[in-house]
Amino acid sequence: MTETPQTPQPTTAAAPAAPAKPAHKPIKPVAGPARVRNRHLGLVVSFAVITLLPILLSAFYLWGRAADQYASTLGFTVRSEEVATPADMLSGLGGGLAGGGSASRETDILYEFIRSQEMVRQVDAALDLKTIYARHHDSDPLLGFDPEGATIEDLTSYWQRMVRISYDSGTGLMELLVLAFDPADATRIAEEIFEQGSTLINQLSQIARDDATRYAQEDLLIAVDRLKYVREALTTFRLQNQIVDLTADIQGQMGLLNTLQAQQAAALIEFDLISETASASDPRVAQARRRLEVIEARIAEERRKFGSGGGSADPEGVEYAETVAEFERLTVDREYAENAYALALSAFDVARGEANRQSFYLAPYITPTLAEKSQYPQRWLILSLVALFSFLIWAITSLIYYALRDRK
Repeated sequence: MTETPQTPQPTTAAAPAAPAKPAHKPIKPVAGPARVRNRHLGLVVSFAVITLLPILLSAFYLWGRAADQYASTLGFTVRSEEVATPADMLSGLGGGLAGGGSASRETDILYEFIRSQEMVRQVDAALDLKTIYARHHDSDPLLGFDPEGATIEDLTSYWQRMVRISYDSGTGLMELLVLAFDPADATRIAEEIFEQGSTLINQLSQIARDDATRYAQEDLLIAVDRLKYVREALTTFRLQNQIVDLTADIQGQMGLLNTLQAQQAAALIEFDLISETASASDPRVAQARRRLEVIEARIAEERRKFGSGGGSADPEGVEYAETVAEFERLTVDREYAENAYALALSAFDVARGEANRQSFYLAPYITPTLAEKSQYPQRWLILSLVALFSFLIWAITSLIYYALRDRK
């Protein structure tokens, strides 16, 4: 029996074995379970001490110990009354009292004065501020005033807490909020502030008027004294020289000289006519010559009174010329003194008119009010600020602690 040949079967390569899977390992958590630690307890305790405790203490004090405060409101401004001068009224530029304008410089002074120690001293002398502010000191030691050993500086510091000023420099309006533990006391303090402020403004107004007129008045007095001196000197000169009006005297002398010169001309004509028709031995020629000589001598005498005559040193002529010169000097001095007096008087009138324009007064637009209920201290506002700042302090302190802890 024959064996059939077997066809060889193709051999195939064995498939590679799959890699073995690694064994499962558990993954550890990033952080362990939260547990309360000491630092957490410290954070809670610090929150209670730094935040909650001040809030509770503040609330207890504000509603249990703090005394009610009453407010009185006062508003005013400084006005300047502009008074028209007589020159303005004559020219039609003024009409009596003009509208007053605000005086910002005086308002600035008043603002500082209300906050000053001098204002506190004056109001304390009038109302006894220490007694008013120390009324509830035993029950309210934080917001009340301690009178024991208190100085004027302590009272001024407390005054600046109880008197709040709102000032608008643009409009010149000033508003005061005066606090006290009794509504009547608050009103009285506000009224006294207004009274003292009015006194200060009146003093400033008086000083302004005095400064505006003092120098002009001094110049006027100097001009008056100068005018009196010159007039007295001129009167003495007239009495000594027996001359009332030198101008009229000179005009008289010149009139006499002109008359003599006319007579001289007539005598010359007469002498020439006689000389032509008569002999030299004629008595009329001698008489005409004698008349001409007398006229010429008189003319020369009158001219010497004016210092003329070609450098003549005649004492009478020199004295008369000096008299004229002295009189003219005194006349010029008098005219100058009169003009200076007129200018000084005009300047004084103008200065006095300007001083009247600088008349300041205190004009209230809110009279001191009388409170019906207490609005201060602002308890909720104070408690909110305490809570806010306490929380901020606790939060900042905690952040600083954890920042330092993380750096270790």
